[in-house]
Amino acid sequence: MLLDRAVDRYLRHISIERGLSAHTVEAYRRDLAGYAAWLRDHGVEDPAAVTQDMVAEFAAERAASDPPPAPSSLARLQSSVRGLHRFLAREGIVEEDPASRLVPPKQPQKLPKALTIEQVEQLLRAPSGEDPIGLRDRALLELLYATGARVSEAIALDVDDVQAGDVLRLRGKGDKERIVPIGSFAREAIDAYLTRVRPALAAKGSATPRLFLGARGRPLSRQSAWLVIQKAAEAAHLSAHVSPHTLRHSFATHLLQGGADVRVVQELLGHASVATTQIYTHVSADTLREMYQTAHPRAV
Repeated sequence: MLLDRAVDRYLRHISIERGLSAHTVEAYRRDLAGYAAWLRDHGVEDPAAVTQDMVAEFAAERAASDPPPAPSSLARLQSSVRGLHRFLAREGIVEEDPASRLVPPKQPQKLPKALTIEQVEQLLRAPSGEDPIGLRDRALLELLYATGARVSEAIALDVDDVQAGDVLRLRGKGDKERIVPIGSFAREAIDAYLTRVRPALAAKGSATPRLFLGARGRPLSRQSAWLVIQKAAEAAHLSAHVSPHTLRHSFATHLLQGGADVRVVQELLGHASVATTQIYTHVSADTLREMYQTAHPRAV
């Protein structure tokens, strides 16, 4: 099997069988296109001819490139290469996996930035409660903070997804569904938007089941949702950087600070592994440490 055909087969596998998002598949496609080009420059067209030394040399060259790649980009690149060769070996297309000994780069742990409860309240109060777009924006912000949804999950919601009282259904990574509670403040904001705003917006565009609509009646885009949050942050005079993920981080951090079990937060966030969720426990620990050092007479 030629290299390009092997790459295409692997990409179909992660898209269809593993259900990875289109964004992730496209990132893997770019990484593997560069890897395949590198192999062809070294005279390799057949994946069965790839050796461990070749894989190691490719990884070393990319790590030493100028400017150096971000650790996350390098880790994803190596993950793409390892995944390709592991798939080819498992399918019996090649006899051995030449990337089995490739050690992924260690990434520095970045603690997520969370807003304080007071800052979140300022943000949620920022959109006007009178004009239609302000009501829509408040509903979106309240939903993001109430559920910890990713912005992609929020804008993918249909009206039917929020009709079941105090819970809603989110479709996360890999098209996995999860049910999350929705608080009274978010419920009230969504109901106001559905009753007073969405019918008029829907009349401006073609029929769509999407919950959140733009001014022309079309489904709200990721970019538009990002702008909603930026506009609210500016109106609230928040100096901290605020992104769609900031509300997700704040949701998790405030739950843990309030005593929620980390495995419950894992389920609410839709994390496949509790290890991903545990990074938020470090945020809470930092908060506790800061309070201790401020309040205890012999802390410092």
